[in-house]
Amino acid sequence: MPNVSPAGPPMAASPLTVAVLEIDAYASTLGWDRPARLFALVDTDRLRSQEPGLASQLGLDDPGSSVAALTPIEQDELPPGTALDEFLATIAWPDAVVGCAMTVERLMLPPSAEASVPEGLSDKQLTQWVAKHPDRQEVRMTVAVLRDGARESAVRLREKDSPTEVLTGAGLVPGLAEALAATFES
Repeated sequence: MPNVSPAGPPMAASPLTVAVLEIDAYASTLGWDRPARLFALVDTDRLRSQEPGLASQLGLDDPGSSVAALTPIEQDELPPGTALDEFLATIAWPDAVVGCAMTVERLMLPPSAEASVPEGLSDKQLTQWVAKHPDRQEVRMTVAVLRDGARESAVRLREKDSPTEVLTGAGLVPGLAEALAATFES
């Protein structure tokens, strides 16, 4: 069951939920109409011990400080014009990466609009039709997966762009979660 995030992560939030909300908050500072962003998720304690220079750069070098168990590290921008599924199929993570996450903006329609979709539209025509539909919603989805199979998502509507209006749940964006999980398959 999705829940609405308060101003910060819920007190009993899992490390993966905390990471997803941290990435969502970061993406919200960049504004809307942004390209997809990919993040590696690394174990913070392992990062501190194995990469102290990087940990220091990221402000994680104080072992006494309270930091999240997972640290998101933004990757290079996705190549322009490359389909998301094609790009993700090229990813291979090193062992130090325990998970990954992605933010993607999309237009969505409510289920009630499905019956009115014209038949026989190409993908491009369907995209244009959705973009003109009066009930469309712009959303930013942040999805994260761990090597062990754990998943978490956060969805933010543009019209309710507030940290108190972010929906979270493991199964909100199953297709993207599957595509991200596939990046860990050898």
